[in-house]
Formats: sequence, C-alpha cells, structure tokens
Amino acid sequence: MKCSLKSQGRRGQSGNSLAETLLALLITVITVSGTINGYIFTTTRAEWSAYSLAAQSLAMQRVEQVRAAKWDLGAYPPIDRAVATNFPVVVDVLDLPMSGTNQTLATSYTTVRKVSDHPPLKLVRVDCVWPFRNRHYTNTVSCYRAPDQ
Repeated sequence: MKCSLKSQGRRGQSGNSLAETLLALLITVITVSGTINGYIFTTTRAEWSAYSLAAQSLAMQRVEQVRAAKWDLGAYPPIDRAVATNFPVVVDVLDLPMSGTNQTLATSYTTVRKVSDHPPLKLVRVDCVWPFRNRHYTNTVSCYRAPDQ
C-alpha cells in the first residue's frame, strides 16, 4: 500500500457563488420587508376601524337624541321638538383608548327633514366627520321618525 501525503484538490465540490448568495439575500430582504409592511398595514386598518366604530357610536347617540325628542300631534297645542334647530352642530371627543391628552375630536351634523304630512314622517340623518392620518372620513346614520302616539 502506498500512502501519499499530497492533499487532493476539492475541484469536484462547489460552494455558493456570489450571485447565488446575493439572490438569497435579496429574497430574504423582500420577505422580511413584506412581513413588516403587512404588520404596519394591519395595525393601521385596526386603528382606522376603532376610529370608525367610535364615530358610528357618536352618530347613533345623536340619532337616539332626535328619536327621544317629543313630537306629539295629538296634544293641544301640537308639540314638535324634533326639528333641526334643536340639534345644532356638536363637536365631541371620540371614545378611543388614548393616553395623555391625545384626544380626537369629531363633528356631528344633524339634519331633520319632513318627508310627508299624511302620514306624518321625518327623515333624521346624522353625519359624523372625523380625522384620521391627515384625511377626514364621514359616518352617516339615517332613519325615519313618526310622531309619538
């Protein structure tokens, strides 16, 4: 048996080339940045949903105030307090979980319009306008109202 101390070359084995390494790095960067952007988008949409839900709550609260107003055509003299002048523009704080003095204000516009006299019917519409990231959005709630019986 003959022993040789010469090392055999590794020409039969190959490693990663620079192009393959850069391509793998590029795929990794795209995957990580896509994941981070997905998280940012998701949190932004969740925050927008919280604002929208709080604005919807304010609008519904205003509609309930108009529905609770006395409108009795059977009384003498007839009473009609469900008119737009009794419900001026209101600026209120959105009910959001905030810390410190970071309050978000929303403006509610109430419209009460007579639809018909026979039968007596009014349309109540509340538009709640609120800001989010340098834009303004509007939640609208509307319903019909008949007089008290």
